[in-house]
Amino acid sequence: MLITGGQGQLGRALQSALSDQEVEAPGHAELDVTDREQVRKALARFTPATVIHAAAWTDTTGCERDQDRAMLVNGEAAAIVAQACREIDAAMVYISTNEVFDGAKTTPYVEDDAPNPINAYGRSKLEGEQRAREALDRCCVVRTSWLYGPGRDSFPEKILAAARESRALRLVTDEVASPTWTVDLAGAIARLVREGASGVFHLTNGDSCSRKEWAQEVLRLAGLNEIPVEPTTQSEYGAPFPKPAFSALANVNASRLGITLRSWRRALADHMQRAPIAERMPR
Repeated sequence: MLITGGQGQLGRALQSALSDQEVEAPGHAELDVTDREQVRKALARFTPATVIHAAAWTDTTGCERDQDRAMLVNGEAAAIVAQACREIDAAMVYISTNEVFDGAKTTPYVEDDAPNPINAYGRSKLEGEQRAREALDRCCVVRTSWLYGPGRDSFPEKILAAARESRALRLVTDEVASPTWTVDLAGAIARLVREGASGVFHLTNGDSCSRKEWAQEVLRLAGLNEIPVEPTTQSEYGAPFPKPAFSALANVNASRLGITLRSWRRALADHMQRAPIAERMPR
């Protein structure tokens, strides 16, 4: 296996999930996925059977400000990796996002729903999906949402830090999706790889919530129920660009292969019992 973006949050979780395989996991400093020759040489040197393309620019605000760079890193790079995979007869897994959807539905999106992104990040990731699948037959697209996990401070850690600083929080109620623990996601992706799956798959932890509900559960698990979380909306919050109002994903195709993920609440509880986040929780 070769994992692009291998030193990122998901990349590290994938290394653990694929510990029974020979894995190369270069970070951005070792492998710039926008450099065609660098990618070709890396794949020719490692000759992986499968490339998991986890490298991405996930700064949604940054993507909005520099849409050309977003298209390069999230869109064109997927084509570069897919073409290099084709040259060595490798399969590819492209990690995508719930933000390829517009959020107009009121029930979870299934894999066959038509994408319609409403922000630059979503457009660039959809471009990556399309370019990868056009270039390579043995391509698996995995859409997921709201990733957090070991390796860096993400939403749970930021909520705890903000709660201790301000003792009051404001979170939006009109952005709903499924928080997904990288540990669970990586395990599911590993199973798809072992199945030799191709096509589009939605992989998130089960059920969905708003950003406000997610924050409240973080505080509850941390024993900080007394800290108020005030409701707000994207417009009231002054969001500089739109996010899908409802973008929960239905894991239909993977479930047909027997691959399911537990509820987001159970996954979050496990995450928060692990060091170092557990060390920040009151005794």
